[in-house]
Amino acid sequence: MNGPDREDRNARVDDPFCELLGVTFADVGDGTATARMPVTPDHLNVVGVLHGGATFALADSAAGTAASTRLGDDSGVAIEANVSFLATVEVGETVTATAEVTHESDRTLEMTVTVETETGERVASYRARGYKF
Repeated sequence: MNGPDREDRNARVDDPFCELLGVTFADVGDGTATARMPVTPDHLNVVGVLHGGATFALADSAAGTAASTRLGDDSGVAIEANVSFLATVEVGETVTATAEVTHESDRTLEMTVTVETETGERVASYRARGYKF
């Protein structure tokens, strides 16, 4: 399966899981992506703050979108990802994930993502590697 050409790359942003979470993309560039998610009661964990899975999904979506801009005619798949949770977030705040492709070889990509609140407080740091085929 071939990846999208440059004109079709933004189609990858329109994904059902992002829609379910309320994730929107503010910017997609060459090797970069910025995604936002308003925190609603549906995003909370058992103690009433932003669920780590929702944070991970936001960061992962931004990383995947940034990576997709570098795939050309290739397709890709994540081969590893990790996240460090740094702060809690409450309902009503919006979190922003800023992703960048930080390394690329013939077959692999590395993406880093910073997740922050509207006031610039760091919520999470994320790093992933993907494989191009």
